[in-house]
Amino acid sequence: MEAFIALFVYSFLLSFLRTSTTLDTITPSQSIRDGETLVSAGRIFELGFFSPGSSKSRYVGIWYVVSKDTAVWVANRETPIENHYGVLKVTNKGSLVLLDKTNTTIWSSNTPRTGGNKINYPTAQLLDSGNFAVTDGNISDPKTLLWQSFDYPSDTFLPEMKLGWDLVSGLDRYLTSWKSAEDPAQGEISEGFDRRGLPQLVAMKGDKIKVRSGSWNGLYFTGRPWLTPNQLFKYEFVMNEKEIYFEYELLNNSILMRYMLNPLGIGQKFKWMGNTKSWELVSASQSNECENYGHCGAYASCNINKSPVCACLNGFIPKFPKDWNSADWSGGCVRGTPLGCNDGDGFLNLKDVKLPDTSSSWFDWNMNLKECEELCLKNCSCKAYANLDIRNEGSGCLLWFADLVDIVVLQIGGQELYIREAASLLNHIEKKRHLQVIIIVCSAILLLVMLVVGLVSCVRRMKLRNEEMNIRCQNDYNNEGKKEDMELPIFDLTVISNATDNFASSNKLGEGGFGSVYKGTLLGGQEIAVKRLSKNSRQGLIEFKNEVILIAKLQHRNLVKLLGCCIQENEKLLIYEYMHNKSLDSFIFDQMKSKLLDWRMRNNIISGITRGLLYLHEDSRLRIIHRDLKASNILLDDNMNPKISDFGLAKLFGTDQIEANTNRIVGTYGYMPPEYAGYGHFSVKTDVFSFGVLVLEIISGKKNKEFCNSDQFLNLLGHAWRLWIEDKPMKLIDEFLLFDNSCTLSELLRFIHVGLLCVQQRPEDRPNMSSVVLMLSSEISLPKPSQPGFYTEKAQVGEDYSSRMLEAPSINEITFTSLEAR
Repeated sequence: MEAFIALFVYSFLLSFLRTSTTLDTITPSQSIRDGETLVSAGRIFELGFFSPGSSKSRYVGIWYVVSKDTAVWVANRETPIENHYGVLKVTNKGSLVLLDKTNTTIWSSNTPRTGGNKINYPTAQLLDSGNFAVTDGNISDPKTLLWQSFDYPSDTFLPEMKLGWDLVSGLDRYLTSWKSAEDPAQGEISEGFDRRGLPQLVAMKGDKIKVRSGSWNGLYFTGRPWLTPNQLFKYEFVMNEKEIYFEYELLNNSILMRYMLNPLGIGQKFKWMGNTKSWELVSASQSNECENYGHCGAYASCNINKSPVCACLNGFIPKFPKDWNSADWSGGCVRGTPLGCNDGDGFLNLKDVKLPDTSSSWFDWNMNLKECEELCLKNCSCKAYANLDIRNEGSGCLLWFADLVDIVVLQIGGQELYIREAASLLNHIEKKRHLQVIIIVCSAILLLVMLVVGLVSCVRRMKLRNEEMNIRCQNDYNNEGKKEDMELPIFDLTVISNATDNFASSNKLGEGGFGSVYKGTLLGGQEIAVKRLSKNSRQGLIEFKNEVILIAKLQHRNLVKLLGCCIQENEKLLIYEYMHNKSLDSFIFDQMKSKLLDWRMRNNIISGITRGLLYLHEDSRLRIIHRDLKASNILLDDNMNPKISDFGLAKLFGTDQIEANTNRIVGTYGYMPPEYAGYGHFSVKTDVFSFGVLVLEIISGKKNKEFCNSDQFLNLLGHAWRLWIEDKPMKLIDEFLLFDNSCTLSELLRFIHVGLLCVQQRPEDRPNMSSVVLMLSSEISLPKPSQPGFYTEKAQVGEDYSSRMLEAPSINEITFTSLEAR
């Protein structure tokens, strides 16, 4: 009896250990039963039994640990088990077998690659790549590989998986869609390489091409020019005597990406979003009708930006005009002028296109483009030629000997295709081109004359209108009756009132402690922004005029331009140029509009702010401390160029003055440095701190003041600092920028580095703006940043300075207070 109890306890413990220990490997002495799983070492992928959707059938598959309903590979696609008694084993011969409850083999892997050698230690292991590999011993030795799931894809193409041919074994690795979301059996659509002629990537429906990505040109597939190397991916296409394949590799292992061929035959690329615990669609094939193979037939091009989308190539006419005019373009086009073959044929250059179907092509890697042209001319059957490889000004030769099908005009990328044409047609095209040049030149001259006449007329009208305004502002409202010259155009109150519909609320752009801002339109059509100073403002007439005089002297392309002012009937108005794109905060903090700002635009905005601050601090006739630099005070013109606005809180320094103190602390929390918010101490380093906050906000797309790390109670500065010291600065970057081909990771990290240098706790540690310009525009080594000021969300205002007067910050685009003259 004791022996039986001991045996029972031993069996129970063994079973407990079996189910509670996470395994990634099985051997012939082990098995995986329904309800048990293997988990890869890094806990990325899991293998076991599952039922897709509402199906009751059981399949052996691989899925993501974080997304258990996302299967990336299925073993028994065609032979499901209808109960929960399935068992997966690896045999002593190195094969995987799936058995049902009667021990009948439901599915098995192919005969392993042994080369006639004896198998000693067969082991099946689930890897962090998602590959399920069977080896004879050491998994790291490629020679021991017997079988792998990566050689038999389902509907999903994972990083490091090869898509293509092993020419030695004859193995063809290609994707096949599921029949439906609940049936993983092979559907109608497959995606892989067509080896005829120059190999090309195609999606097939049965034996017919459905979508053609094209051939590889050294950088990308000709129909997928956006598949270029970037900071996230590395692509590789290999073609030699042993294999033809394409693969991609993720450069950041913390990111999960997958490409799948859905049941409808549409290729979709997904990225896992950790914050929402869901897959985000990054891109999809067949996004427009030009993606459909041969949509316009032979000798025609498809351009999605034109209507109709199909057009015959130069020198070709519709084969069936009636069908063509009825939008049935499948018949394509035929030559309007027969080729002369040896009678002086030439070639017409077609630019920025996806090359036509290469299944009937011929190629040579060693020829240049001139030799390619000569070879094509010698063969009357040659229809066109192009470079094989577009890198390094082009190399190799690609010739077409069948009808040119599936030519698509691309909006980005694309190649040059040289199409054979009759000499008579080329001469006609050349004469037509000369005539077009003459017409364009004559039209340009006529347009120029009209513009000059219009400009002269406009200038004359402006002079007449300006004569109705006071060119000099006289202080008629000064109690002492003195007259002072403001040297700035003065607008009549009636003109401004009419321009703003009597300051209608519908024209109000913003409102703050110093007044309101309105949009207006002058009689000539010019749009303006009107700052209406509040009657409750502390600013008197003298202070207002002094401020206007000083601001009028500031002239820089990255500062908002002051057009004029108005002092009439107790109204104090300032007229500025109007910015159609409003302020920077309306873009970078908006989930949708932020995607309009790629890295090139954000870089330009940061550089423009840098130049504007440098001008204020060092290059203007006055030294100005802005004191309220923030995203809402950076306005964007029609070309998204930044212009610093809101000088209402600015302070004027003498050219030899470095710092000052004030008892009147004004500004916006989140952008103010500690020494100013706490003690009223300000200098040019005050603006440098605000600039650093702006840089980190622009790169991250997050507000410093509203961002809060729930674990550490960190604001954006503290969060950026912690990521920096933990060597994880990439996590700060706006996810949208990681897919932007216009930026490099090193450049982004350098901007983050400079931003952290600008927000350091001690003002003397922060660089001045001339140093910032040098840091951002060169490769000089940068010092290590120290801890930023206001590290946590609750460190903004301390007890040491609670007695100081704090003014509410302005929320509109333009506010004003006093400036101190030299």
